[in-house]
Amino acid sequence: MPTDLWPPLSLIRSTLGRSGDGPAAADIPAPAAGTAAARSFDASLLLPLTELARRREAVAERAFPARWMPGRLISVLHDGRLLGVLLDKCLHGKLWRGWMAASEADWASAYDVLLEPGDEPFEPMFGLIQTWNVVNIEQRPQLCARVLGELSATRLAAVRAVHDEWAVQQPLPISPEPGRIALRTTGGVFTVLSGTPLGVDDPRADYQTLYLEAATRLATPLHASTEPGALTPAVPVAAARGDWWSRLMGWFRADRVVRPALALLALVVVVQNVALLRSADEPEEVLFRTLPAPATPAAQTQVLLRWKPATGMADAQSLLAAAGAEVIGGPDAQGRWRLRLAGGDAVQGRALLVNSPLVESVAPP
Repeated sequence: MPTDLWPPLSLIRSTLGRSGDGPAAADIPAPAAGTAAARSFDASLLLPLTELARRREAVAERAFPARWMPGRLISVLHDGRLLGVLLDKCLHGKLWRGWMAASEADWASAYDVLLEPGDEPFEPMFGLIQTWNVVNIEQRPQLCARVLGELSATRLAAVRAVHDEWAVQQPLPISPEPGRIALRTTGGVFTVLSGTPLGVDDPRADYQTLYLEAATRLATPLHASTEPGALTPAVPVAAARGDWWSRLMGWFRADRVVRPALALLALVVVVQNVALLRSADEPEEVLFRTLPAPATPAAQTQVLLRWKPATGMADAQSLLAAAGAEVIGGPDAQGRWRLRLAGGDAVQGRALLVNSPLVESVAPP
């Protein structure tokens, strides 16, 4: 069982305000400027920082309204620390229920949902929805909160379906291997990216404890005046009987009433997935499979590229654009980035990369 999940648990504990058994990131001295270690560090962060800036710029340009609604991803500044919450539904007045959101994909369990490119724009810090970590939070003026993303009704329904699985502890025929992410079905209707179930002595149990404690500190106590019905679980009673239509309506419910627009959207989802629902007598299966590899046309070529340590961000971007190259992965353990060269000039683009003074090596994948 791998234990080198990233980031280290000590760093997560420090970030969430817990005293850890290791130094926090701020306590680790940075390499001196101009050293080989510093140059290597800068090169390895080149493209990730560019992607992070692009995604955050997209969130800023979207300018989400401040109003809280089901499916909106919010950030909350609590005790000097920024925490994320995906809003599920309004319980009573300004009291909302949601799920904690984080960023540590390596630590994902089978009941964590990873947001995907189709969910953009959203704040990358909160791209992992912890459906096992329910939190009640009250919208009040003194709460420093911002809306940094919004899921569609379909995606919110998928997150609710995963939460339903967690609520009834539905067994999943998936090996408990930490650090594994793949596409699986949930409820026989939706597909989500998630991790694997927790195993014996699983390090992710400590990770979940840290976030459960963070949710407890953030949570608003339920008022005695809260209507009793608002605190009932989101799983409909019919779900236990296998009534897929009632279950589907429950997933799409934004409040207690299925609005006409959501009912229509639910019908579209059923039509698109009719093959999954033909055999009502057959038990639902939860599949865990790797993402299908995209078909690669003959005119596309993939290469592994390693930048020279002194390469600047602007120069690297210019070279990639001139070569018609697209970053699709990396860096690996050797600091190499996986690029796709598309179009009829793939050979010329590869030659441009090989002969560039900015590039240390270009090799086949």
